[in-house]
Amino acid sequence: MAAIAALRALGQETRLDVFRTLVRAGPGGIAAGDLAERLGVRSNTLSTHLAILVRAGLIASEREGRTIFYRAEFDGARGLIGFLVGDCCADRPEIASPFITGLPGAALRGPGVT
Repeated sequence: MAAIAALRALGQETRLDVFRTLVRAGPGGIAAGDLAERLGVRSNTLSTHLAILVRAGLIASEREGRTIFYRAEFDGARGLIGFLVGDCCADRPEIASPFITGLPGAALRGPGVT
């Protein structure tokens, strides 16, 4: 299940730091080398973490020449939040509302969440 893979990916401190950094960077993303430098993580170690986040659908990569840029997959994050809120709130939007009020981004897509 996608939610389990995403939660497992975010359950590790370095991967959570990567994801948070990429969310803050916005849609343009960050070059892999710059990301490693910002986080103080060796490139080969970072590559492993990036691959796990890509497989979980939380980030994506794009090559520009010799540089690989990584960016947050906002739809993947919204899907995870929508799943959690929809599942935890038993598809009752009135219960889910306090969880999603004020979240950046458009509508969350998930069961019972509009």
